[in-house]
Amino acid sequence: MPDTWITLDAAARRKNWWWTAYLTAIFGGLAVAVSAVGEPFWWAIYIGTFWLISVIYMINRGYGRTLLTTDRMIFRTFFSRRSIPWTEVSDIEKRRHQGRSAEWWELRVTRKNGRPLSIPGAFANRRHDSVFENKLALIQEYKARSTPAE
Repeated sequence: MPDTWITLDAAARRKNWWWTAYLTAIFGGLAVAVSAVGEPFWWAIYIGTFWLISVIYMINRGYGRTLLTTDRMIFRTFFSRRSIPWTEVSDIEKRRHQGRSAEWWELRVTRKNGRPLSIPGAFANRRHDSVFENKLALIQEYKARSTPAE
């Protein structure tokens, strides 16, 4: 099989940027409200720190991607690179996250040592997203073809 990239399409990345802007507006409004009430300045530093952590997470999530090869998965995010041979992969699963008014799904790979890792470039905000399901099927196909018959 040829090498294949798992990544978000342009529309999903644009949506991710809109959510990042929304998050920035919320934290900005919170910082203005706290400083207008006359709270100590260190509150603004806390809010700014949480905002920065959230923005880094959103950028990392939006630009992360995975290269599927015949012998391994190569994870590439904005800040890191990681390579996992198919022989170390024990399971690939769909994981659901739920917040107060939202839910989203991501793909996770579980290594034989038990450590799960999120697969960059594979998450969805809808329950039955065909693009997300196709990514899961493609990853499972690569794993099945790379595993020797036992």
